[in-house]
Amino acid sequence: MTEPKPAGCPLEAGRIAARQGTVDQNGWQTWLPGLHTLRHYEAAWLGHDVAAGLVLTTLLVPVGIAYAVASGVPGIYGLYATIIPLLAYALFGPSRILVLGPDSSLAAVILAVILPLSAGDPQRAIALASMMAVVSGVLCILAGVARLGFVTELLSKPIRYGYMNGIALTVMISQLPKLFGFSVDGDDPLSKLWQFMHALLAGRTNAIALLLGVGTLALIMVLKGSKRWPGTLIAVIGATVVVAALDLYEYGVSVLGPLPQGLPAFAVPWITRADLVPILMGGFAVAIVSFADTSVLSRTYAAKTASYVDPNQEMVGLGVANLAAGLFQGFPISSSSSRTPVAEAAGARTQLTSVVGALAVALLLVLAPNLLQHLPITALAAVVIASALGLFEIADLRRIYRIQRWEFWLSIGCCVGVVVLGAIPGIGLAIVLAVIEFLWDGWRPHSAVLGRVEGVNGYHDIARYPDARLIPGLVLFRWAAPLFFANAEWFHDRLLDAVAASPTPVRWLVVTAEPVTSVDVTAADILAKLDETLHAASIELCFAEMKDPVKDKLKRFGLFSRLGAEVFFPTIGEAVNTYLKAYPEISLAWKSKGQG
Repeated sequence: MTEPKPAGCPLEAGRIAARQGTVDQNGWQTWLPGLHTLRHYEAAWLGHDVAAGLVLTTLLVPVGIAYAVASGVPGIYGLYATIIPLLAYALFGPSRILVLGPDSSLAAVILAVILPLSAGDPQRAIALASMMAVVSGVLCILAGVARLGFVTELLSKPIRYGYMNGIALTVMISQLPKLFGFSVDGDDPLSKLWQFMHALLAGRTNAIALLLGVGTLALIMVLKGSKRWPGTLIAVIGATVVVAALDLYEYGVSVLGPLPQGLPAFAVPWITRADLVPILMGGFAVAIVSFADTSVLSRTYAAKTASYVDPNQEMVGLGVANLAAGLFQGFPISSSSSRTPVAEAAGARTQLTSVVGALAVALLLVLAPNLLQHLPITALAAVVIASALGLFEIADLRRIYRIQRWEFWLSIGCCVGVVVLGAIPGIGLAIVLAVIEFLWDGWRPHSAVLGRVEGVNGYHDIARYPDARLIPGLVLFRWAAPLFFANAEWFHDRLLDAVAASPTPVRWLVVTAEPVTSVDVTAADILAKLDETLHAASIELCFAEMKDPVKDKLKRFGLFSRLGAEVFFPTIGEAVNTYLKAYPEISLAWKSKGQG
């Protein structure tokens, strides 16, 4: 639960106080943060929340419609997917100012699933999209209850950048034809781009629509950094007024048309059995993307306000909002990196800001549904493209290129995968790359033989210190990773290589095991095999600095008793001293050279 920053409290202390407040809450308050806020609501916040909610509304309407069209469903459903999720998150969401709704990062994912299945039927498209929201919502709720909020941390920054850059390119490709005033066929980004280029060369561009769209996009980008002027609202209103005043739809400029009057109704989205697998895959992809975006944005604003947001409750709040969207004629939603800053800049204090925004949009649908009938589709495309441009991460990728080039190319590969394969396979590729990246350092970790360096305490890598002295007959071998199935054979081979490379016959082999945080069954069996090999060569296998939890695992595997407690030493120094005591002649020679 997010709490306001305590007066006079430093940033970190504020976070600690907020986290403690979360821990101390009653059970129902943990699951319903909005009610907790209501119980502690201060009258001084009301004016700020109402004003911020009205300002937020000016962005909710055009952006909601634009992202609905970009997702392959009629624009009205973008408003349906705005109203209900905002109210649901206000009750179940832990962040006080986070704004949820249709988002550009999900548009490509939704479109990739429903476009080939709906066959141009808008009612079938919304049913499919709504079921994706239901699947995503249920997955998020279950994951939050199971306290799996940490899962998105498995996606590294370069992979997240690559995926989001790919999504941004995909969204832009899908909107370019609308910006130019025509439509194209194509089920994947590359085919759409090919069809777009073909139509462009064939002269299908509507010059008036293009001029209107480019003008809208330019105005949004110029006013993007302004806190006083809502660029998206001004640009969209301007484009709508121009179309209505000059009757531009008579020149082939497509417009939104009148919206249905009334509020979204409860409706179970029925799909066919053939749709089940792609919808489940799409819902899973949406759950990962939306929670990754939401958790990052939520943590960002929690850090700004010295507050704490429980990632598991964040997942529950997002899940309930998606579930509500799916059951009330909406489609998958996420947090908004464009609308949340608007709410914050307008002075939002609590979730009431989102409630005011949702009610204002609802009033628009009830009282003035025809207000946006002249809104040009090319202007909506400009809104989506402007948002997609904001998804690109270039500056930090340059930094990554300078400091870790292979991670840069990993990010580029992920981006290309999304564009070439599509959003759904792209996120699968991102997850696979994340797992490979996670395993790589553990699969082939750093290892070293250690020696004594004159004037430097401790024992150090002889590859980095060529003048380091080795104790005759003793190999000190450092392994810098957990021991598990993927690296156990590599560990075995590297250790035997170290024995073979010793300049003197080896009597003891000591594994300095402080970095070894875990051992699995496969690795334990390899250790047993290694012990047999070394024992046959009259070499004693020992361990230094092994942590107690790892020893406990070896005890369960029966390996600790097999090796003997006497071969486990608390420090490297203790292991060396014991070795030197066991071989006095080596000890004398070692100490005579000023070592020890």
